[in-house]
Amino acid sequence: MLDKLEAIRERHETVNHELMQPEVMSDMKRFKALNKELKELGRIVVEYRAYQQVLSNIENARQVISTEKDEDYREMAKAELDELLPEQERLEGTIKDLLIPKDPNDSKDVIMEIRAGAGGDEASLFAGDLQRMYLRFAEKQGWKMELVDAMDGTAGGYKEIVLAVKGEDVYGKLKFESGVHRVQRVPATETQGRIHTSVASIVVMPEAEEFDIDLDMNDIRKDLFMSSGPGGQSVNTTYSAVRLTHIPTGIVAQCQDQKSQLKNFDKALAVLRSRIFEIELAKKNEAEGAIRKGMIGSGDRSDKIRTYNYPQGRVTDHRIGYTVHNLPNVMDGNIDDFVEQLRLAESAERLKVGVA
Repeated sequence: MLDKLEAIRERHETVNHELMQPEVMSDMKRFKALNKELKELGRIVVEYRAYQQVLSNIENARQVISTEKDEDYREMAKAELDELLPEQERLEGTIKDLLIPKDPNDSKDVIMEIRAGAGGDEASLFAGDLQRMYLRFAEKQGWKMELVDAMDGTAGGYKEIVLAVKGEDVYGKLKFESGVHRVQRVPATETQGRIHTSVASIVVMPEAEEFDIDLDMNDIRKDLFMSSGPGGQSVNTTYSAVRLTHIPTGIVAQCQDQKSQLKNFDKALAVLRSRIFEIELAKKNEAEGAIRKGMIGSGDRSDKIRTYNYPQGRVTDHRIGYTVHNLPNVMDGNIDDFVEQLRLAESAERLKVGVA
């Protein structure tokens, strides 16, 4: 492990040096890629330096114990060693986790789409509940969540909502949320107290950067229309809303959140690029076979992944069989337990199969 850590430290120094070169600073694509690599290597280097210091202190303490004749010094060294050995074990565990092959997209921002499924108005209300849950979670993480596009439900909530989430390690934490979420509860409109089951589907896509996928703007048709609110009510009288169609694939993305046509165009383009990138990513994973397809977080978006049972106050993730009995807390954005359990499951699988 030490040889691998030393190689990472040397690579960290090399990348740091390259970033200061004028030819790299003028090449934005290369500069961004190297800056991302430096950040990822830096996390390991910080722990490696702390580990080296602990190993050095352990060696010094053992030297004192074996050679020092003064009993007080020996006792002090033994006490120090009792503290250092658990710290060595902790650092080794941290470093081993950092060395597990990571999903290269984990550090990316995301485009999140929430759509109401079966269940009519109740499904739209549930989609709104999920949006609020993720908004709370994003706030706790220090992330920024931006509305890209939305279609309101007739009784509240959303038939569909598209969000951009930006921050640190966003895809690494939210990618496990893709799939079908099911709610079991008594709707407000239910007069006989019967429990209904409704669903909403979520798609979490890594936000593709320009150098991730090469889009030919000649392949994109741009349509402008007036932004509208609930019931078709006009929000403004200018053609500021933007719909983009990628002609080769037929993929469509639109944004009407901003009054500025240019801002709407930029947001719609980010969604379009990410949807195309997700398709390319799925093809790559398919080509890599069953190992990739079996990974946590890369399941089919039609899979039922989680159930929110209101009468029992229970939330269950079906992929790992994990249940908590504090539904109000979860709906308030405290989904950290699910994220952590899913990340641990994925890390175990990556370690087992060596998938990068």
